[in-house]
Amino acid sequence: MPEDEQDEASFERRLAAARERHGLDAKPKAAGKDDPLPFNPFALMFRVGVELVSALAVGVAIGYGLDHWLGTQPLFLALFVVLGGAAGVLNVWRLVGPRPERDPPKAGRK
Repeated sequence: MPEDEQDEASFERRLAAARERHGLDAKPKAAGKDDPLPFNPFALMFRVGVELVSALAVGVAIGYGLDHWLGTQPLFLALFVVLGGAAGVLNVWRLVGPRPERDPPKAGRK
């Protein structure tokens, strides 16, 4: 092997080692390996349920509290039940809905 090729190979090895030491050439992870939170459908179902129920419970509590405080029995309770339900649905949509970084656009769509 000529000396120029040997020097170049040595340089390439040293450069690769330095890049790896500094984390510039991260090794690709195997799919699903070293994933701290793997996908679990039961966890997703539980979280969807908690999101819906908690938003509705907060709406009911606020509506009941305002009705009790102002003496208007069903008015604010009905309003905040609707608002709490809408907030719960919006939270679930944010959780499971499409995201640009997660779902790439299909061919032919802008």
